[in-house]
Amino acid sequence: MTVVVLIAAPEGLRGHLTRWMIEVAAGVFVGNPGARVRDRVWNVLADRIGDGQAIMVEPARNEQRWAVRTAGHDRWNPVDFDGLILMARRRR
Repeated sequence: MTVVVLIAAPEGLRGHLTRWMIEVAAGVFVGNPGARVRDRVWNVLADRIGDGQAIMVEPARNEQRWAVRTAGHDRWNPVDFDGLILMARRRR
């Protein structure tokens, strides 16, 4: 399963994402796209997010069985602590 969260996304980006996923709450999308579709969707999100934020949680072959991708401004960054992925926010 793949989860995408969009915050302050530009017009049309949420509609574009509904081609492959279901919007279960405002800006929260859930689906099970294949790896190729997931990578292409991420490329579109990362290119078009602008001043917003995009977060994708996807299946991965690690201990947690998931990985995180982030794009946009003022975002949380995934940090690897001995194989455990945690989210860290930049200090200002």
